[in-house]
Order: sequence, then structure tokens, then C-alpha cells
Amino acid sequence: MAVHVPLTLEAQLEARALMMSTNNILSPANGEPIIVPSQDVVLGLYYMTRDCVNAKGEGMVLTGPKEAERLYRSGLASLHARVKVRITEYEKDANGELVAKTSLKDTTVGRAILWMIVPKGLPYSIVNQALGKKAISKMLNTCYRILGLKPTVIFADQIMYTGFAYAARSGASVGIDDMVIPEKKHEIISEAEAEVAEIQEQFQSGLVTAGERYNKVIDIWAAANDRVSKAMMDNLQTETVINRDGQEEKQVSFNSIYMMADSGARGSAAQIRQLAGMRGLMAKPDGSIIETPITANFREGLNVLQYFISTHGARKGLADTALKTANSGYLTRRLVDVAQDLVVTEDDCGTHEGIMMTPVIEGGDVKEPLRDRVLGRVTAEDVLKPGTADILVPRNTLLHEQWCDLLEENSVDAVKVRSVVSCDTDFGVCAHCYGRDLARGHIINKGEAIGVIAAQSIGEPGTQLTMRTFHIGGAASRAAAESSIQVKNKGSIKLSNVKSVVNSSGKLVITSRNTELKLIDEFGRTKESYKVPYGAVLAKGDGEQVAGGETVANWDPHTMPVITEVSGFVRFTDMIDGQTITRQTDELTGLSSLVVLDSAERTAGGKDLRPALKIVDAQGNDVLIPGTDMPAQYFLPGKAIVQLEDGVQISSGDTLARIPQESGGTKDITGGLPRVADLFEARRPKEPAILAEISGIVSFGKETKGKRRLVITPVDGSDPYEEMIPKWRQLNVFEGERVERGDVISDGPEAPHDILRLRGVHAVTRYIVNEVQDVYRLQGVKINDKHIEVIVRQMLRKATIVNAGSSDFLEGEQVEYSRVKIAKPRTGSERQSGCNLLPRSAGYHQSVSGNRVLHLRGIVPGDHSRADRSSRCGQTRRTARPERERYRGSSDPGRYRLRVPPGSYASPCCG
Repeated sequence: MAVHVPLTLEAQLEARALMMSTNNILSPANGEPIIVPSQDVVLGLYYMTRDCVNAKGEGMVLTGPKEAERLYRSGLASLHARVKVRITEYEKDANGELVAKTSLKDTTVGRAILWMIVPKGLPYSIVNQALGKKAISKMLNTCYRILGLKPTVIFADQIMYTGFAYAARSGASVGIDDMVIPEKKHEIISEAEAEVAEIQEQFQSGLVTAGERYNKVIDIWAAANDRVSKAMMDNLQTETVINRDGQEEKQVSFNSIYMMADSGARGSAAQIRQLAGMRGLMAKPDGSIIETPITANFREGLNVLQYFISTHGARKGLADTALKTANSGYLTRRLVDVAQDLVVTEDDCGTHEGIMMTPVIEGGDVKEPLRDRVLGRVTAEDVLKPGTADILVPRNTLLHEQWCDLLEENSVDAVKVRSVVSCDTDFGVCAHCYGRDLARGHIINKGEAIGVIAAQSIGEPGTQLTMRTFHIGGAASRAAAESSIQVKNKGSIKLSNVKSVVNSSGKLVITSRNTELKLIDEFGRTKESYKVPYGAVLAKGDGEQVAGGETVANWDPHTMPVITEVSGFVRFTDMIDGQTITRQTDELTGLSSLVVLDSAERTAGGKDLRPALKIVDAQGNDVLIPGTDMPAQYFLPGKAIVQLEDGVQISSGDTLARIPQESGGTKDITGGLPRVADLFEARRPKEPAILAEISGIVSFGKETKGKRRLVITPVDGSDPYEEMIPKWRQLNVFEGERVERGDVISDGPEAPHDILRLRGVHAVTRYIVNEVQDVYRLQGVKINDKHIEVIVRQMLRKATIVNAGSSDFLEGEQVEYSRVKIAKPRTGSERQSGCNLLPRSAGYHQSVSGNRVLHLRGIVPGDHSRADRSSRCGQTRRTARPERERYRGSSDPGRYRLRVPPGSYASPCCG
């Protein structure tokens, strides 16, 4: 590694100004303070700002913070006593002058003492709360935005001294009695063991398959673990005390372990769970979950077998730490290599393009509110007040904190913002499309190397991510499979992309693939959002009101049902016992079911047969699927379980068959860091999801030995599209179903190339940003979306010429996208035939090779040895060196050229 020593005075000055810690308060990765107290300091501040019922001195009225401190030091009042204190706040008036304002505040002694170090100009409300790590970070952020750099740095220092002092006085320590084991634990574990025994019996009688049994057992233990940890946390976080009136009152606990986790000083609920709840399910080194959990915790102690199972996770953690550090460093280097030439070159490119930002909602939780996603971005179009034509925020406005407050007040839930992906600047990007410089808090300056900042912001947390595995000690963090949707808030239901039928009990059954259920509050804001799977039964319809805690949909997570959309009689086709199906009888209940054999298990005579269930009317005629001229026929894949007999009457919405689903793995960053690398390299996954190439009606053609023929017939009568799909792929669509271009036909990881081809540039940007953010969010790491967008812009740098028109490009040629944009036809007659092009996606690791280009508008530098293409497209030749070209002089090997704006020329001696 090269070491750079700033020798000259100028170099020393520059290095000092750029690198001094006091000049770098905000993180360039997410725009939040990077100078934030941790551990002891956080615990000290949290302890001093907590309140306690009936503490010594409660109810006093004090003249100011100094009196509060005097009473505390003389032992006449507790730090946690609830008191009234006269507080003087300073606010800036219209001229920017500080104006004093005194009022009596309900607070605690500790908070009043802390107020003494807070700089003038901040509101008292920022200390009038129990200060955890996040609240302290927000306090420093507010201080920087209102008062600037110097007061913030001094304040951070004061916070540190105060925090250490009061952490010492708190006497917080870890004792074995702090790990309170919940009384319900034994009962919960006994119930889970009984459920597991029942599943085991079902398996032995052949009612469930081995895969289903494993899945269900894992789910039972995951749910039991959640219940134990909930009981433990409920127990730990509250305590009952006697108030001044002699009555019992509950308050937040002063348990040392709980305080450490709650304040954010150290540890988490997952780790406390292992100390006082149960260790839970463990993962093997290959990522699969061992189905016998560790029911003991560290306080009770592990027996020999449990200790042995634990070694898997512990060893995996240590091995991961050693190996992944190198991988993370390599990821950063590759990202820098791709993005290093991306610089802010102009103020505004004038584009009207942008990407639509909405809050990230997973289930009932808002993972990232809209304000966090749009803060520091520039609006691409006017933002209107919901339900009116009034302009709330004009176009081209940099959204700072006050604008974001305005958006929140007016319940805006979608904003179109400028993005580097849609920036029209030919070389580099413009400041408006980038937005705020996250490390400084103002719009980005020209000449800022945003590519390198983006690459480092994404790469830097990589090492933290990899180490995180080790902290949970390999305990599997797989959530129990969801089988219902239970809303958390009250509001009205809004269904989108929905197709449903009413079953015999009058309930709605979902028959579409990408149905979304949203909960809308009284202001029209989306509070919760859920994906509703195929076959789910809805308890509430579109537009109906629901109360908080109500269950609105149910389904079986381990099997996918085959739902009939029509009523009639079932007729078996190609279902021959011993050839395509086998009959299984449950010895306990006497119930029999038919299981479709996989093509590999069938006899020679059954290989070409296609088992299906056909719906006919009383006369034996085919019943058509509503809205189409296709008969209702449902083909059954291998392993499908049918619990009906031939000729039985059914009504729409009934389940014809069940298809067992595969098991899920653990959610862990071991899959995370390579996942990030795969996304940026635009690698085609091993078994990618199959997407519909065109919109139309699905049908199946003649099969071959190992493949099925999928045919999509467009409604407008144009040519149908055919594709051969391996028989082992589980299809999400049935014959006669309508699909839209880009819909998922068979599940799997989606390939970015397919998304780009079928859904466009914005869809692929959204996909990569969301997938990368999912990995980091899971580990609690914040990265701003714009850094990922910067890398995506570089991935989409190349285009393939589809129709050359009268330009000098060749059909099928790969060219820089910017070259195509500036290639103008030479004469008026040629102006009608410009070039048609297709964006290409390229992984970043091809940035230097130049031979593999089948990737996102690629990262492969063009062949710069030939004359600049733009000159042959009727444009005067630009003499600037193309982006990313390296000048290798004999005296100066491997140096990168100085970046020069288009139209100028840098002589080689500048290299």
C-alpha cells in the first residue's frame, strides 16, 4: 500500500483542512453526524435524563438549572425526580439575533443539569426526553443545522465529559440477577414440543411431506422463540413502583442490562434473548437451520449437546470475520474503479426526468419514511397539495428539513425527484440531479468527485456487515413464515392489481399474483402495505373500514393452492393411478389423497401424459374461464396433492389441489455481502425468475422430454411468444391467465437484464437500489440512495445500436450512451432517421477488460484508439481525451490523467 506524506507547507495545510476531525461532522454516506457518542457516554446521558416515579425531591419548583445541580450535589434531590424548572431558551428572530424566552417546564433534575451545556439557540425539547443514541445523534444534527460547525464541535466535547461523569455515578453493572427469565418460558416450550410431536405424527402417517414437516417444525420453534423473547422483554422493560399517593404504578425499568440495550450503548434485544430467554434455532455452516433448537439460555447454562450445536455458529462467526474483511475491501476497490471518473461538471442539465420516491413500507412497519428518502434531493416537477391543484413545492427546489416538514404536514406520500440516473449531462453529472452534498449540508459544488464518494460509502460498511454475523453467535434469524395479515392501525383497505372470486362461504379469494393491500388512514396516507399471495382468503373487501389488530387475510404459507374461478364438476384427465398419480391414505383418519408423480418417478407410459383437472357443466361440456374463450383446465405439477374425487361438484373459489412450497433459508449478511457484489456486477442468477416477454393470455403447447412449452398469445392478435421452461420450475401462472409484460411467471431471483429489457431503466434502478438497501437495512446501516444510483448510472453507460439509421454506428455495436446522445445527423434529409438504441447493463468488474459486454449499458470502456465517434456523426471532433482513459508516460506509470472538461486539451506532461 502506498503511503502519502504531505511534505510541503501547502500540502500540509490542505491535508489538515480536509482531514481534521472537527471539519468532518457529517457522514458522506448518509448525511447524519459521524461524531456521535457511544457506549459509556450514551449510557451516562440516558441514565441522567430518565425519570423515576416518587424519586427524592419530586414535585419541587426550582428557579433554574443551577439550583437543580445544587440540590442534586447536596443529596436533597434525585437525578430522576420530576420537577418544575424555570428554563431560559434562546430563539433566532427575523434578523438572526438571539432572543431570550423564559418559561416553567415540567422536566427532571438530570435534564435541567444537562441543559447547562447546551449551546444557545437550541430548543429545550431536545433534552427534555430520555436520550438514547439516536436522540443524541439527532441533537447534534439539529445543532449543526441551526448553529454551524464550531458550536457543534464544542457541544460534542461537553457531551462526552458529562456522559462519562454520569455513567460513573450511575453504577450500572451486569449482575446475574439482571437476567430475569420469564415465568411463561417453560409453558411456551412445552406447547411448542407438543405441536412438533403432532407434526411428526402427521409426517409418519404420510399427511405431510418431509419438506413440509421440516418447514413447520422450524416455524413452530421460531414462533416459540419470539414468544419467549417477547415475554422476557415485557418482564424486563417495566417495573411496578409505589407513587406519592401510595398507589402502584408501572414505569420503565432501571435494570442495567435493559438500560444498556434501550439506550443503544451496547447489545440488543436479540442478545438479551440469548442471556435470559432461549438461544433458539442455530444454523449449520452451510446456512441450513438445525431443527432442534437450544431451549436453554446462558444464565441457565447449556448442556453438552447444546454446547456442541453452538460451536457451529461461533466458529462460523469467526471464520466469516476473517474471510469477509478481504472481500469487503475488494468490493470497495472494484466500485472505485468503475465510478472514479464521475464528477459534477455543471449546475443544471435542465432535464424533466426523475424517479418517483415513496416511503419504504414492509408489512405494518414504515422502514424508511418519505422525508428520509427525499431530504437533500431536488424536485423534478411541482409537488401539488393532495386533492387540490395548489403547488406545495415548486420544481427544481432543493428539499431541506423545512420543506420535508411541509410535505409531512400535508400528507404527501410520493415525490418525483431528480436523479443521477436520469441526468442529461454528457460527461459527468449536474449538481441539481445529485442534490445536497451530504457531508456539508448544501447543494454539491462543481468538481466534487461523487463517484469515489459513492463507491467508498457503499464499500466502507461492508466490513461492519460481515462482522455482524458473529455478534448473534450464529443464532438463526429466520422469522416464522407469515400466514395472515393483521393490520396494526385503524383505517380503510385499498386493494390494487386485484383479481378475485367469491367462494362458497361468501369470502373473497385472491386469484392474482401481485395483489397489494394498503391501509389508508383518515388523511389519505398509506400507513401499512402488504403483498397478498395467490389463494389468500380476504376477510374484508376494498374500501371497508378495519380496526387496529384485525386480521384481514389468511393463507397457508407452506402450500400454494390451485383455485378454481368457475363452478361445475371436476373431471380428471391423464390421472392414472400408478402412472401419473399415486394414492396415499392416512392410517389415523382414513382420508385418502392423490399425489401427482414427478416426471422422473413416472413409468414410461406416463412420461408424456399431463395430469389436469378440468371443470365441466352438468352436461359434460367445458366451462370457459370468465373473460376468455379458454376452457377451465388446471394442469398439475409434480408433488401436487389432490383431495377431491372425479366427478365431485365444486363452486368458484374452492381449492382443487395444493402444491407444497420449498423451505426458506436464514436471513444473514453472509448472503448479504456477496449479494451486493452480485447486484453491482449485474450477474445473471443461477435460476433466475422467468418474466413474461409480452402481455397476453397464457397457454401451454406440446411438451418435450424435460421441458414445458409456455405460449403467450397477445390480445391484439399479433404473433404469440413461445418459451421452453424446464419441468422442475414451479410456475406461478395457470392456463388461461392474463399476464402483463414483465410479470413474474416462475419465482426466483430476478435478473437485472430482464428487468431492464422488459420494464425499463427506472425499474432496474429501483430494483438495484431496493435490493442493496435491503441488505444494509437488515444490519442497521444507513446509506443514502443517491450513492447506489451513482453506481447504477455507471452500470448503464453503454447502449447497443438496434437501428443505425444514417449515423456512422453499426447495428449491434456497443457504444457509450453519451456518444449516441451527441451524435447528430449531418443534413436535414438525414434528420428523420436517428439511431434507435437499447440500454445495456454491465457489471462493474468488466471495466478494464473490454471483451465481455453482455451486461447492464455497460461498464466497459469503448475502443478509444479509433477517432472519436462523435466526429463521424457530423460533429466537430472534441479534442478532450475520452473519460477514464489512462495516460501512461514512461516516467509516470499508471497515473490517472487530470480530468478535463470537453473541448479543452491536457498535454501529457500533466499526467
